[in-house]
Amino acid sequence: MTVETNIKNTDKTGRLYGIGVGPGDPKLMTIKAYEAIKACDVIAIPAVSRTECYAYQIVEKVYPDIAQKCIMCTPFPMIKDKKKLDAAHEKIYKDIVSELESRKNVGMLTIGDPSVYSTYMYIHKRVKGAGFDADMISGVPSFCAAAARLGIPLGEMKQEIHIIPASYDVEKTLEYGGTCVYMKSGKKLGELIKVLE
Repeated sequence: MTVETNIKNTDKTGRLYGIGVGPGDPKLMTIKAYEAIKACDVIAIPAVSRTECYAYQIVEKVYPDIAQKCIMCTPFPMIKDKKKLDAAHEKIYKDIVSELESRKNVGMLTIGDPSVYSTYMYIHKRVKGAGFDADMISGVPSFCAAAARLGIPLGEMKQEIHIIPASYDVEKTLEYGGTCVYMKSGKKLGELIKVLE
């Protein structure tokens, strides 16, 4: 079975794809993501190496031939210093634009879905803002996979669903109605657990 991925080169440049590879189970990677990865000329990974990239490891289990692809390492620093973040994003942006200007299609891998707290979005906005073509390919978010595994709904009828970056102040979120999904807790996981308890 093949899926139309619309992977194409424009007359002047390549196209950027933000490819969500799902929450970790290779079987949850979509066929569309698989087809896009196969069709892209360059695969950008958000790490310093293939072995340190969780998204790459997920894809490799489904598509071992990714090892033959041109891999661009684009490590995103996990810091809150705006100046350093901007400098890192600018370097990644320039590296990707260099490939696009060479008429190569670039697929940037991201865990989960590219629209949910994804580092890919920083590059997507810059690339689109500069006039290049960029698309996102959805992936299964971790919270949806967790709910499915537990056999529970995230929301029913009028119930609200809140998605919260847990590395920030979560105290106020205890007042929210419905379901709260806490993501990206990082070093604050212990603190988050205490607040929830």
